[in-house]
Amino acid sequence: MADTLGFIGLGVMGKPMAKNLIKAGFSLVVHNRSRGAVDEVVAAGAKAGTSPADVAKQSSIVITMVPDTSDVELVLAGKDGVVSALQRDAIVIDMSSISPAATQRLAKQVADKGGSMLDAPVSGGEIGAVNAQLSIMVGGDEAAFTRALPVLQAMGNKERIVHIGPSGAGQVCKICNQIAIGGALAGVSEAFALAKKAGVDAARVRQALLGGFAASRVLEVHGERMLNDNYKPGFRTKLYQKDLRLANEAAQANGVAMPGTAIVTQLINALVASGGGDLDYAALGTVLFKLANIR
Repeated sequence: MADTLGFIGLGVMGKPMAKNLIKAGFSLVVHNRSRGAVDEVVAAGAKAGTSPADVAKQSSIVITMVPDTSDVELVLAGKDGVVSALQRDAIVIDMSSISPAATQRLAKQVADKGGSMLDAPVSGGEIGAVNAQLSIMVGGDEAAFTRALPVLQAMGNKERIVHIGPSGAGQVCKICNQIAIGGALAGVSEAFALAKKAGVDAARVRQALLGGFAASRVLEVHGERMLNDNYKPGFRTKLYQKDLRLANEAAQANGVAMPGTAIVTQLINALVASGGGDLDYAALGTVLFKLANIR
């Protein structure tokens, strides 16, 4: 029997991901805090669920895509949460970016109800979600991963869906992803600040760097955003700030020094404090431009 999918959390990322599941032919039940997104996805072919528990009652695989750890805990383990109505042998796929320790606690609650939980955070932003080209990093039981793989492939790049390891490993990998992006983002920002202050065309600098070892997706995509002063959010700064908080918590828990990430965190904190929380996180560059007195 084909799996019926549930999808909870129809935000900037979740809504296009849910639509891609419908396009792939899956039967889908959806729920979201605000009704507008539900109506839009229902119009595309989904069915509306009245609560996370109602979605769980109707689904053999339940996907969650919400902002933070507390949101996942509420959706899964709160009143009328998924766990309260979970079908036996069901799979919960949490695609949010949350605490690895909380993931492991929630996975145990799911297992106690006879289900399996995969942590499957993503990278690729809104563009990747819309185009079903997300990179997906998965932690949890390998058999559950194998069963869920066709579902993940409907939302992600088939070559970039990787089973990382046991429960929580996907979340650790996502944290590592955000650390690596932060270093590259700060480096690109500093390079452009120096070029601009020295009176050199930053667009030509970017063009040259894209042909050498400095080339990266951050330079390509976010570098272009900085040049065009276009910070329409593909991934909001306040969500990146949350991910950096998780990164610093994980560093402390594991005894790892991350001085570069500490600096990136303070630059992002400054951006949020100055009112940039809803801008794309490429706007980190504006903090360094202001420090260099560049208009």
